[in-house]
Amino acid sequence: MGLGDNALSTGDSRKGTDEPCLGMQWVVVVNGGSAYLASMTEAANSIDQTFAEIAADFDLFDDWEQRIEYVIDLGKGLQPLPDTDRVEANKVPGCAAQVWLATERRDGRLVFRADSDSAISKGNVALLLTLYSDRAPADILAFDARAALDRLGLPQALTRQRAYGLNAMVGRIRGEALAGV
Repeated sequence: MGLGDNALSTGDSRKGTDEPCLGMQWVVVVNGGSAYLASMTEAANSIDQTFAEIAADFDLFDDWEQRIEYVIDLGKGLQPLPDTDRVEANKVPGCAAQVWLATERRDGRLVFRADSDSAISKGNVALLLTLYSDRAPADILAFDARAALDRLGLPQALTRQRAYGLNAMVGRIRGEALAGV
């Protein structure tokens, strides 16, 4: 089989043949065109895809101590929040610690910046920013955060007050998305 424009070839990567078969397969797309590439880019950047990557990371850990440490490490990666954003209007009420969440509207998308004075809260908000920042308001509202966080088991691993704070962070982000629709 020759590979021409927009050709698709499948084969068994273990046998090195072009024969269609069951098992591990490889796909080669040559000159897929802009529509193909655009759909690949959109899929790679969706909230669902980002969540799937986070869930896969969580699944690598054997126990909750490791998962919480992972969340704390996410918080260590947050950019410092400028003092101008550490204002009462940006505080998220209901959190066990102080959490600031600043929102900027840019090109029809919401960009979030955040910080906290607690390592766990900072990690929780970093996880949420990974999911939600630089997204269209409609995409934020369409994502079921409660189901996603339950899938991770995060609310169950936190104290009641921290779980309430996590929900408050999600509520604040969704509120910003509602205002941006």
